[in-house]
Amino acid sequence: MKFTNGFWRIRDGVQVAYATEVRDVRVQSKRFTAHASAQKVRHRGDTLNAPLLTVDCFSPAEGVIGVRVTHHAGRLRPGPDFALAAEPGGAGQVRRDGTVTELTSGALTLRLDRAAPWTLTFHDPDGREVTRAGRKGTAFATTADGTHHVLAQLALGVGEQIYGLGERFTPFVKNGQVVDVWQADGGTSSEQAYKNIPFYLSSRGYGVFVNHPGAVSFEIGSESVGQVQFSVADQTLEYYVIAGPTPKDVLTRYTALTGRPALPPAWSFGLWLSTSFTTDYDEATVMSFVDGMAERGIPLSVFHFDCFWMREYQWCDFQWDPEVFPDPEGMLARLKAKGLKVSAWINPYIAQKSPLFDEAAALGHLVRRPDGDVWQWDLWQAGMGLVDFTSPDARAWFRSKLKPLLDQGVDCFKTDFGERIPTDVVWHDGSDPERMHNYYTQLYNRTVFDLLTEERGPGEAVVFARSATAGGQQYPVHWGGDCWSSFEAMAESLRGGLSLSLSGFGFWSHDIGGFEGTPVPSVFKRWLAFGLLSSHSRLHGSSSYRVPWEFGEEAVDVAREFTLLKHRLMPYLYGAAVEAHRTGVPVMRPMVLEFPHDPACRPLDRQYMLGPDLLVAPVFTEDGQVEVYLPEGTWTHLLSGERVTGPAWRTERHGYDSLPLYVREGAVLPLAGDDRRPDGDWLDNPTLLVHPPASAEYAREAGVPDLTGARAAVFRVRREGEVLRVTADGTGRPFTVRVAGGASAQGTGEVTVPLRRPAAPGR
Repeated sequence: MKFTNGFWRIRDGVQVAYATEVRDVRVQSKRFTAHASAQKVRHRGDTLNAPLLTVDCFSPAEGVIGVRVTHHAGRLRPGPDFALAAEPGGAGQVRRDGTVTELTSGALTLRLDRAAPWTLTFHDPDGREVTRAGRKGTAFATTADGTHHVLAQLALGVGEQIYGLGERFTPFVKNGQVVDVWQADGGTSSEQAYKNIPFYLSSRGYGVFVNHPGAVSFEIGSESVGQVQFSVADQTLEYYVIAGPTPKDVLTRYTALTGRPALPPAWSFGLWLSTSFTTDYDEATVMSFVDGMAERGIPLSVFHFDCFWMREYQWCDFQWDPEVFPDPEGMLARLKAKGLKVSAWINPYIAQKSPLFDEAAALGHLVRRPDGDVWQWDLWQAGMGLVDFTSPDARAWFRSKLKPLLDQGVDCFKTDFGERIPTDVVWHDGSDPERMHNYYTQLYNRTVFDLLTEERGPGEAVVFARSATAGGQQYPVHWGGDCWSSFEAMAESLRGGLSLSLSGFGFWSHDIGGFEGTPVPSVFKRWLAFGLLSSHSRLHGSSSYRVPWEFGEEAVDVAREFTLLKHRLMPYLYGAAVEAHRTGVPVMRPMVLEFPHDPACRPLDRQYMLGPDLLVAPVFTEDGQVEVYLPEGTWTHLLSGERVTGPAWRTERHGYDSLPLYVREGAVLPLAGDDRRPDGDWLDNPTLLVHPPASAEYAREAGVPDLTGARAAVFRVRREGEVLRVTADGTGRPFTVRVAGGASAQGTGEVTVPLRRPAAPGR
């Protein structure tokens, strides 16, 4: 929210009180509290009839410093609050030297000088300033309607760029934007977002998390151009500055605080096929799709039933439409016999026509208005109510309706919606309606994810979620919501996914071909390559089917080749998934995350790294022309073998069976020998594709995980003169080593390969 009118003036009807000078500092061993007056105190009379801001400074974990700014401390705090994994008793250490008080936690120090004008300065271990809350950096304001806001401003350095704040489809670099953290069902073509995360990451190697689950307004160089301002309509504002020095370090610390992603099952990385939304379908249609994929050699891993598996006007009653699916148990068994997992669509709303509406209302499981009436509206489902997930009994009731579906054979759920949450209601646990609006999705997705974990076992739970808040990364996977079927929407989707990945989310997907409308074949084929080089891959649409043959035989070939390629890449991709689970570093990585010191990488939003070593640049044109930037080093095209030396910008042209897909110098890619499924035996004759640098010294390890994420084998690669020596730990089975552009060899235990392919006879 903007409070000023230009640089000099305050907006009409707004009153702002800025922290001006330090009145006292109370020090403890691991934290300190400062009191700041809102004016210069010249004499004792200036302490009367004037506000005082209380500023608590503390460290919940190493490398993280929290600042809590409070005006009036007596306001009730009914919740909800983000669940943060703080260290017991806090971290850090306070040091006092004359007028200066410092709190140091790991690689970050907060400095406050009582003798100077009010300034909170954050430093790295070398004393360099990371950011600061300066002259107008700590304040409260009241607007014309009497609403009280607390705000903070942190300095933007010259050339500093800001990323994240959730899955945002606006420009990737957030400088110059106004971002309102408020859940909305706004599609992918507006400033609204399904996944709003009050966390941003800076190109200077630090992050900021605003610990408030309700509405948070960010002005990223859009009110004061040299500041990131954030504000809440509350009496207290709490934020954390998170140390780097690299963006990966920031994400690791942030996800340690808010939660690391669960590791999705390996089968979920295969291709998902949906009925689509409003299309006509029954078991015969479903089986024709499944059999059609098999007949065309396109491996399918998951079949998804969208909304109309239930009866119209009755979402959700969790009952199969008996006229369309008279034998759901038999149908699911027949799908399972074909080796498929099954996904079913749900949402947290109960339509009035559903038999569950009266039941839930009578039990008190639906959200109510202040007068005691059940909250209802007709937007989406006629007369629908909203399950009150703040009630433990309502959560148990909701789970009890899903469990019979799991018993029938459903394996996972698409947890749709969760954004349209009213604020004129009363929650079972007394939560603040404004704070619950964004937070509701966390309770919804956690309820479903926990049920799947209990019923299917650890490591087997996966949802396909649309909405999220901070901490939602713990319950993967999330997909990009309702996009149009166009190249522009394809690029929008990628921007949203890259922003989400810099907000702590390890796994992300999107509707291949777009959701609304029907894509022309060129869009569908280009989107296939992009979708199958994402962490998760789903064919889904609104009013038209997304089976590849609807878009021509070439689309069938493209779907087949990229699905098989993804299966071959699974030992590498699942290794990246394990890294996301353990460290919070996402599978799909913006270039700035992997190459933070390359200025050319900082604005790039049409390409990404898939794991640490694969560069992907989706094609957004019908004629196949695409621009791609390759950072420093030698890059090898995975499909063609072409080698390119960076840093370099390239304009390339690709057919539908290709795209810029480059392997980083030094990489060792473990490839599966069996490309028929994503969750096969990855140690059954794998291939190690080695891309050694030109330098004489080279040593690298490549791990191959098992289906639980544990390391099943480690391959150690070392250059010895003009040969590569590869040794395997954890497996005595055969494996192949192939040097990019060179020779290959097979063996067990140890394999030696010449670095250069022998010359042809007679040359």
